[in-house]
Amino acid sequence: MPLQPVTRRSVPDEVFDQVLGEVVDGQLGAGEALPSERRLAEVLGVSRPAVREALQRMAATRLVEVRHGGATTVRDFKRSAGLDLLPRLLVRRGKLDASVARSVLEARLAIGPAVAALAAARGGPALAAALTETLDRLAGTDDDVERQVHALEFWDRVVDAADSLVFRLMFNSLRAAYEPALVALAPLMAEEVGQVDAYRVLTAALGAGDPETARAAADRVLRPATESLLGALAALAAVPSTHPEERP
Repeated sequence: MPLQPVTRRSVPDEVFDQVLGEVVDGQLGAGEALPSERRLAEVLGVSRPAVREALQRMAATRLVEVRHGGATTVRDFKRSAGLDLLPRLLVRRGKLDASVARSVLEARLAIGPAVAALAAARGGPALAAALTETLDRLAGTDDDVERQVHALEFWDRVVDAADSLVFRLMFNSLRAAYEPALVALAPLMAEEVGQVDAYRVLTAALGAGDPETARAAADRVLRPATESLLGALAALAAVPSTHPEERP
């Protein structure tokens, strides 16, 4: 279990991230028992309360099962965890996980048009007016980071209008995973957040209460950048590693 001494300020967060990495990378398998709190504290160079808090967080996200008076065992997170874990999975140890990013993009493309269709059926002219104000702000800036912020506001309003608790919680998780990467993604998302006319077509469909047109318009907004990003991730995954320790 190659854990490293903790040096960051947010000690429970660091403990969480290190153990999460071991679980996600398969170094700790489902059903395997973690070392005791005392042993983890010794290996990581932190206090037992910090370890205990981290373990409680992991139990809350269903990464581990904590049994009072017994061992803490690893759970199969792919079968037990929820979307609240997504932001921690997307960027681990300071690096983007390409497979998780791919999953986020695919989910976004699948969910967005469905949300738009519901919003068209339930929103109406008031929604279109609010979205037009957001789009005017989007059109008024050339900054790609600001454009992403306005685009997120646009979709936030659409999700509200869809009036679906499940879609709202999914959107919250996807947004929490996406927002920390706004600056890094700005060049890649520029094409999407810059197509104000496509957003206006979607807004018109939403205001007209036309679910099928809204569904198709949302797909037209989301698909180009999604496919470009998926292609970039596939190309990145195909590049051989150049780390010295991984060379033959």
